Amino acid sequence: MRELSKVREDIDKVDNEIVELYKKRLSLAEEVAGFKIAHSRPVYDKKREEEKLLKLSSLGSDEFEKKGIRELFSQVMSGSRKRQYAIMAEAGRVHSFGFTVRDRFDFSNCKIAYQGVEGAYSEAALVDFFGRGHNIHSVPTWRDAFNELRDGISDYAVLPIENSTAGVVSENYDLLSEYSDSSAIVGEQIIKIDHALLGLPGARIEDIRTVISHPQALMQCRGYLDRHPEFEKKALTNTAMSAMKVRDDGDSSQAAIAGKINAGIYGLTVLEESIQDDTGNETRFLIVSGSHEYLRDAGKLSISFTLNNDTGSLYHVLSNFTYNGLNMSRIESRPLPGRQWEYRFFIDCDGNLLSSSVQNMLRGLEEETNSLQILGNY
Repeated sequence: MRELSKVREDIDKVDNEIVELYKKRLSLAEEVAGFKIAHSRPVYDKKREEEKLLKLSSLGSDEFEKKGIRELFSQVMSGSRKRQYAIMAEAGRVHSFGFTVRDRFDFSNCKIAYQGVEGAYSEAALVDFFGRGHNIHSVPTWRDAFNELRDGISDYAVLPIENSTAGVVSENYDLLSEYSDSSAIVGEQIIKIDHALLGLPGARIEDIRTVISHPQALMQCRGYLDRHPEFEKKALTNTAMSAMKVRDDGDSSQAAIAGKINAGIYGLTVLEESIQDDTGNETRFLIVSGSHEYLRDAGKLSISFTLNNDTGSLYHVLSNFTYNGLNMSRIESRPLPGRQWEYRFFIDCDGNLLSSSVQNMLRGLEEETNSLQILGNY
């Protein structure tokens, strides 16, 4: 048996040879890119790549080697495509995927919708992102906001997507997919959530028998509500609407969980402040446009897709992010209506539609997924 140091010397030599061969292969890929630019040919040729992978993997002497060879050359080919996309980008040939790049957004004279009524957290997120002085209005439901974007009634909508305590707003994930043809995410805004218990003037905590709020707000205050088992919990579509209902009903046994600002808006009394379980409670809101556009310096990409229920299908799809050096910050899944145990996947990752890495990744996903949707670059 040879000494380990001698074996490692041989491994180093082989590795160096592989590096030189890889550099040579990249140089050949650059020649291919020049030909494809000249003849308006696409970079990704799935049929040819699959034929090559089958041929190369067949050179393995056993199943372990065959799988390893396929994995190795899948990454080599991905790297070659990435280099070709970079060359095409330099030549001004970047796939737009139906989006228009902007140097800036013009928010003057725009119409902005949010769900709820005055005092809603969505309104606070809207003001933080856009500033004051815009043409803003509320709508009853999140679907109404998407309908307004589709119909051109509103230019933008502000929608909650995730809370640091209660998790995702699943309905809005579904709506983003459903309305992907007529909307796109163009920004996000995170705001601190500070819930208060609000009642009629003169009411006391010991008078309260019913607490009304949005289901997520009720979840975010679960610890406080557990300490008051006498409270009956009722869900409403918005925290500010809950405050409005307490005012309109005039029932001193009712209280709302909402932001403290609603006490002044609806003439209520703050019975207790900061009742949320987590003092660092925050909600992430999405800014959704009725146009497919993004800023030139956008750094986050949101997509969704469905897959065939085949062994390894999700693994192979996710490898497109790895091969292209793109960091995934979130992955969620939602059940597909009417298709038991099948799911739509939602992914957030770093990247810009102009970059070769993202172009390469999306081209791979177009071939390997069903119904790929680009939800926004922001």
